[in-house]
Amino acid sequence: MNLKKTTCRALIVSMFAFSFQAAGAGMIGAEQAQTSRSERTFVLDTLSRADTSSQLQALGVDPQQARERIGAMSDAEVAQLAADMRTAPAGADGGTVLAVIVIAAAIWYFAFRR
Repeated sequence: MNLKKTTCRALIVSMFAFSFQAAGAGMIGAEQAQTSRSERTFVLDTLSRADTSSQLQALGVDPQQARERIGAMSDAEVAQLAADMRTAPAGADGGTVLAVIVIAAAIWYFAFRR
């Protein structure tokens, strides 16, 4: 009998204590949304290229899984990846290989960081 009262009191107290959790949400501007979308499009377009796709497969990364992983990344992570891709030195075959390695390393980093 006393156990039931104690349980009820504990449930009532916990209901009041844990029910007031506020969710944080914010508004982003249209420019920020457009920027993040264009960066995501840039990264996905780069992955869609035949040479990038073949290099990913050569490194043991499934291009479809890489696209899905990029789709699951936050905007900040995609912006960092796009910045890394833009600053990576480009050139002949060495640049392509280096870009693919940077992309694969970034995907690997973001996949196992969590």
